[in-house]
Amino acid sequence: MRTEFILPPPLTVLTTLWGLAGEGTFWLTALATLGRIFAGLAGGVAAGTLLAVLTQAFSWADCLFSPAVRVIRATPVASFILLIILWAPTGQVPAIVAALMVLPVVWGNVSRGIAQTDPLLLEAGRAYRFSRWKTVCLIYIPSVLPYFTSACHTSLGLAWKAGVAAEVLCVPKLAIGTQVYFSKIYLETPDLFAWTLVVIVLSFLLERGLGALLRKLEGGTAHAR
Repeated sequence: MRTEFILPPPLTVLTTLWGLAGEGTFWLTALATLGRIFAGLAGGVAAGTLLAVLTQAFSWADCLFSPAVRVIRATPVASFILLIILWAPTGQVPAIVAALMVLPVVWGNVSRGIAQTDPLLLEAGRAYRFSRWKTVCLIYIPSVLPYFTSACHTSLGLAWKAGVAAEVLCVPKLAIGTQVYFSKIYLETPDLFAWTLVVIVLSFLLERGLGALLRKLEGGTAHAR
């Protein structure tokens, strides 16, 4: 068996990647995967934030939702993927899986941020008769924002890896995970390494982009204060 078949040299991988990048379906595939994972990330962040607010504000919500979120956190990703394949259309599975991976992280961080809001600030808000909306904007949001941004940083990596893994298992049309799966099935090792490199590069670029966006958000909030 040739060494190149098991571990192709970097030049072969880059040549393969260059050839793939010249095809229109390459960019459609990358965009489709990005769209699914962004949808899952956004859904998980929104659901996690909402559940954190509810569980911190109402005891009934804490009793109802907290155990469910902990079950989601403890369940292996592969189990979720296989279960959701049975319940949802193939194209939606990666986004749902990504959202489920993100939700517990955001819920835990935002809940911690709300719980650790400085009580002296809240007392000062009551003394100055802040409205509920003003209390949220001027006290809770600045206090929770560092926890929220930390959760988003962690969640992006989880969503990306879980989303691509879901694509490998459910094989949707136009997906990076699908290309990884077929490269393995047909023993096209240079293609497998090339698509894996695409995953790594896109993950790096997304983390840098999200980091810049979150730093801008934190800076804007600090300036508003």
